[in-house]
Amino acid sequence: MQRIQFAGLLGLAAIMIPLFSCKKEAANSATTTTVTSTVAIPEVFKKFNTNVTVSSDGTTITIKSDGVPDHKSCYFASSDSRYQAYNGSNAAFSKNPNSIGTKSFTFKIPASPAVNAAHEATPLGPIGVAINGVAIYNQYAGPNQPLTNEINSFDQYNGHPDPTATYHYHVEPLYITLNKTKTALIGFLLDGFPVYGPQENGKTLVSADLDVYHGHTGVTADYPNGIYHYHITADAPYINGIGFYGTKGSVTQ
Repeated sequence: MQRIQFAGLLGLAAIMIPLFSCKKEAANSATTTTVTSTVAIPEVFKKFNTNVTVSSDGTTITIKSDGVPDHKSCYFASSDSRYQAYNGSNAAFSKNPNSIGTKSFTFKIPASPAVNAAHEATPLGPIGVAINGVAIYNQYAGPNQPLTNEINSFDQYNGHPDPTATYHYHVEPLYITLNKTKTALIGFLLDGFPVYGPQENGKTLVSADLDVYHGHTGVTADYPNGIYHYHITADAPYINGIGFYGTKGSVTQ
């Protein structure tokens, strides 16, 4: 069930129309998105999970989340019901010393993303947000440091927390692609362009299929008229290439 609040409709400013609560509901509403807006929100943003609030002023899409994954992890405290010992396929797995914390993320991205000729490099830290409200990071463990060793600390769903307790994905978020399919929308980068899974038109993509920003322009299920979009691949740079394709928005936490 979608629960949507709309305010400020032309000519009805004095009328209050209570619809549904924006509070997170029980587990059977796990795929419901809380959407608060003064203008119509594109349907694609209703794919965000219930722990995510989406609003728009027509120019900027604002996405708020607590950054906590909607799946189990060995990075929750062992006393937490969300704790699950590592059971992935990486024989070299080595848990890092950090734990998952609750954040107060506010992502602001362009409602109408457009190419930026400057193609600003992605920073360390959040460069986007997945549909479950988890932060997306770039392909580096540190300044120009590849993920070669850090990959071994990813939990069974390919995420881990950093020293600030921010849980995040550098690579394919397996919980999303396992439950939503490999072609599904994964989230958005700060420039407003969407990120999709590793498959398209029956093909598993590799970085060589994409441009240097790790994307291409084409039709997607959410954008039948076509849009530039990023793809996740199993090879580096995984989610994003040498910079944002468009003009980045902002993120605070």
